[in-house]
Amino acid sequence: MDKITKPKIREIIDDFAKAIDKAKTEAEPPKIAVINFRNEARRRKERTVYEVPTELLRYRKDNGRIRISVASYEKEHGLLTERDKNAQKIIRDFLREIDKEKTKELKQAIEHDGQRDPAIITCDGFLINGNRRKMVLEKLAGEGKSHFITMKVVILPGEGDEGGPPTLIELEEIENRYQHQHDGKAEYSKFNIALSTKRKIDMDMSLVRQLRDDPVYAGLPTKEFNKAKKKFEEDYLKPLECIDRYLKHFNREGLYDTIASGPGDPEGRWEAFYDYSSKVYKKLSNPKDRMKLKINETELGDIEDVAFKIIRKRSLSGLPKAHETMRNFPKLLENKDSKKELLKLVDIETKLPEKERRNSKGEPYKEREIDQFWGEKHAKDIIRQVRKAYDHLQYKKERENPLTLLEAALKKLNHPDMDPSAITRGNYQRAMKLTKEIQDRADELESEFYHHQKNLKKLKEKFPTSKKNPEH
Repeated sequence: MDKITKPKIREIIDDFAKAIDKAKTEAEPPKIAVINFRNEARRRKERTVYEVPTELLRYRKDNGRIRISVASYEKEHGLLTERDKNAQKIIRDFLREIDKEKTKELKQAIEHDGQRDPAIITCDGFLINGNRRKMVLEKLAGEGKSHFITMKVVILPGEGDEGGPPTLIELEEIENRYQHQHDGKAEYSKFNIALSTKRKIDMDMSLVRQLRDDPVYAGLPTKEFNKAKKKFEEDYLKPLECIDRYLKHFNREGLYDTIASGPGDPEGRWEAFYDYSSKVYKKLSNPKDRMKLKINETELGDIEDVAFKIIRKRSLSGLPKAHETMRNFPKLLENKDSKKELLKLVDIETKLPEKERRNSKGEPYKEREIDQFWGEKHAKDIIRQVRKAYDHLQYKKERENPLTLLEAALKKLNHPDMDPSAITRGNYQRAMKLTKEIQDRADELESEFYHHQKNLKKLKEKFPTSKKNPEH
């Protein structure tokens, strides 16, 4: 029997909380705000807006916009401790690097109009909403604009306050509710949305709970909601599952910044994994689709290895890009000659020799640099095999025209194995039904060819061919 457990409360740092309580002053003119916390927005519960010295406020690493950077950093260097000054600097640098244009717009807006909306902080000063506003205010104050040394905030309850301090999941809900506001804020990349959603699921905040908390999904009837939930999973969580398998395949679990560094990353691979998930992996996971593609279960590992190597190379000179190739992958796999050429990529090593992973000083290269070196080393082989695969596919297309298709159909109908006596008793009705359908389709095609021929004859009579220029 499962134990009944209380929702986990975030640990409050007492000395930080005391410093906030001592330094806070009510905003002038007296100001109140209704925030989207618990059910306060529905009840229109008003909270006091305070001004707090910006230097007492701290960035929160569990900010969905920097989830890629934080997860990758912690995988390589260990956990970031938010109370640590160096960790705060690292988090600020992550924030600074995402969507610099949006940050510039936000800085201009605050410099011109001041801070319009209050941030939301825990009672010990950690920002749940407003991380980038703190960064901008610090920058303005550093430029000598002393009136930006404080920040307008709403303070969430602490121990002894009405309702008690928020649980960890309640903090996630606040972040989730405010992530869709775009007024001068950096928009989440799809990759960051996927990572943030998965992180909340791992904290026992189910996807259903997350979506039902979102106004876009909240009022949907059950059938429509389930459809929307499935689409969300296919758009975000399924590609993320493929990314995790890719990272494991190349022995770099958790290093999400090798996939994309954030919104607008020109080297990002998110789109390729979306196409791989929806166009390839979905079919490979379905026995009926595998049968249609003539793929044996024993080939699945090699096929995924090949797909991941193409995605890793990303740019295929003179050929469709990796994400476009993923869209075409099922057709390439269905063609036995194309598949044969692609599977030759299995022989390419996934790892560079140790000496090629380090610079002249013996220092290890970053993983994205290693990807570049690996891609350059194997570019010739990868591009050659992918080009051959496309060539076979194109050759098949060129061969298949109405006439060749009719010839192939007739050839199959006249095949030596087309022996009616070999049909089992239970399949006679189905065989006769198929025969009737073939007859009907043949009659339709004969009629269509006849009318095309008739129309062409009329066209020639109306526009007789010139003797001087027979091609007219």
